[in-house]
Amino acid sequence: MNGWLNYSLHKLRAMALLVLARREAALQCFDEMLEIRPGDFYAMASRAHVLVQLGRKSEALEAQVSLARRHPDHLAALFNLGFMLEEAGLLDRAEAAFRRVIELDLKMDRAWYGLALVLIQARRFDEAVIALKKNTELQPMSPFGWYQLARVHVDRQEPEEAVKIIRHLRGFEPKVAAQLERETGLRTAPSA
Repeated sequence: MNGWLNYSLHKLRAMALLVLARREAALQCFDEMLEIRPGDFYAMASRAHVLVQLGRKSEALEAQVSLARRHPDHLAALFNLGFMLEEAGLLDRAEAAFRRVIELDLKMDRAWYGLALVLIQARRFDEAVIALKKNTELQPMSPFGWYQLARVHVDRQEPEEAVKIIRHLRGFEPKVAAQLERETGLRTAPSA
C-alpha cells in the first residue's frame, strides 16, 4: 500500500476512534501516521491534543515542544505551547512562546492575553497592563482581558482605574462587572 493511502487510512481511523472516545487507540493511529510522515503537523498536533485529553500532561507538553521545534513559525503550535508551559508553571518559557507568537502576528489577541497571564504570575504588573491593553484593544467585547486588567489595577493599588473598567464592563458584561465588584470590594453602582 502506498504511503499516502496508508496515511489517509490511519487518519480516517483516528478520527473515527476519537468520535467513539477511544483516545488510546487514536493515539496509536497518530503514532503510526508519524512513522509514515515524520514531522507531520496534523499528526503531531493531534497526538499532543489527545495526550492532554488523556491527562498525560508531561507527555503532552513534550509532544507540543517537539511540534513547536519542528514547526517554529506555526502560530497554533507556539500558542498552544505557551499555554501548556504556563499551566506547568514554566513562566520564562511560556513568555518566550507567547512573545514569539506576537512577533509573528501582532494582532493575535489571545497571545497578548496569554502573555499577560504569565506576566501577572511573575508579578510584573506594569508589563501585564501593556499586554492587557493590547488584548482589549484587539478584542474589545471579550470580558477576559478587561477582567484581568481590573484585577491588575487593584494589585497595583489603582482602584479608580479598576472602577472605570467595572463601569465599562457593566455596559456589555454585567455579570463580570458584578463578579469584580464582589471580588475586589469596589462599588460602582450609584447609591440609592
